[in-house]
Amino acid sequence: MEPRLKAEIWVKAHIRKCANHNVPVMVTRRGDATAGIVLIKVNRLGPGCMVFAPATNFDDGSREWRRATGKDWIAESDADAYIDKQINFDSDLWVLEIEDPDGRPFLDEKIQ
Repeated sequence: MEPRLKAEIWVKAHIRKCANHNVPVMVTRRGDATAGIVLIKVNRLGPGCMVFAPATNFDDGSREWRRATGKDWIAESDADAYIDKQINFDSDLWVLEIEDPDGRPFLDEKIQ
């Protein structure tokens, strides 16, 4: 199993990665600094949104990401409703919103 970074450090690194590509990103919800899970909402600014959530590959313990709202782009209100539901379940949750017309989440790990 791979060691995990603290959530706040991972979030800061991801913000910097997006900034290096000149893509706006903001923390829309701050969670637990140490162990909070991070959801990433990618907003294409018109043609839809998608939410990505971390998952564990149980074969090797590595981290990967899943398209939490499905494979298709959805309305922003539906993405926000999904995020609100997850916040009600886990109050330590972080939410990053990336505004990228190309729909890039800027994740290095595998996406399911």
